[in-house]
Amino acid sequence: MGLTKRIVVISDTQLPYEDKRALRNVIAFIGEYQPDAVYQIGDLMDYPTPSRWSKGTRNEFEQQVISHSDYGKKNFLEPLRAVYSGPVGILEGNHDERPRVYLAQNAPALAEFSETFHFAKLLDFDGFGVDLIKPFFKIGQDTVLVHGHEIKGMSQIAGTSAYNHATKAGANIVMGHTHRLGIRRHTAQYIGGKPVRRWGFEVGNLMDHRKTQYLGAGGVANWQSGFGLLYVGKYDVSPHAIDVWSDGSFVVEGERYGAIKRGSGGKFATAA
Repeated sequence: MGLTKRIVVISDTQLPYEDKRALRNVIAFIGEYQPDAVYQIGDLMDYPTPSRWSKGTRNEFEQQVISHSDYGKKNFLEPLRAVYSGPVGILEGNHDERPRVYLAQNAPALAEFSETFHFAKLLDFDGFGVDLIKPFFKIGQDTVLVHGHEIKGMSQIAGTSAYNHATKAGANIVMGHTHRLGIRRHTAQYIGGKPVRRWGFEVGNLMDHRKTQYLGAGGVANWQSGFGLLYVGKYDVSPHAIDVWSDGSFVVEGERYGAIKRGSGGKFATAA
């Protein structure tokens, strides 16, 4: 690979509402692929009980922040660190910030303690050797990572929200938040000048869409399961969208990972 770095970018796992099979397969892939870095760019956790969707309902009084944080450690950080010891960076998404924002908004006398409920502390980033990264984190030449809730205005067309912001920011944007998987590019040039290519990349999601509460009964979303792969060189960054299919499998560099094994009769084979 020379000087080219291979970076895996995932978003919107929203534990404990993750697609268990897909996330398990992606973590196993990371262990086998051994990229140069892994970034989770927001909404690692869902934290439903202190959300605005739970306000005024019975769920608001359920005390699940600690148990959900323990679930996140057990089902994401522990298995990831069991197979991968390289650099891991995580952005704070709008779901991740729910515990501390809820405390600050609803118990202002205790707002000074809100950072105690920051998800980086709840999930023990320090103990797992994880870096909390800030929005617009530079990942390579003219390329930055954001979650996406920092950006106003969303498009239903995959890749377009990131692309629209890339044209404003003057940098390539890699983002989550929309739950969509897509890349959109544009090249600008004046006569005799050097062409400038800008792209926006939305890296999809790894959650179980059936567990989405805020869509309402019968709600259907224009979302795509997947993650991102970046090839980062000295002078450029090449984005690649990796579709995760309904069986939790995906193809990277011509090889399929996570396919469900079937026996000779077509039935699912029992795991070894």
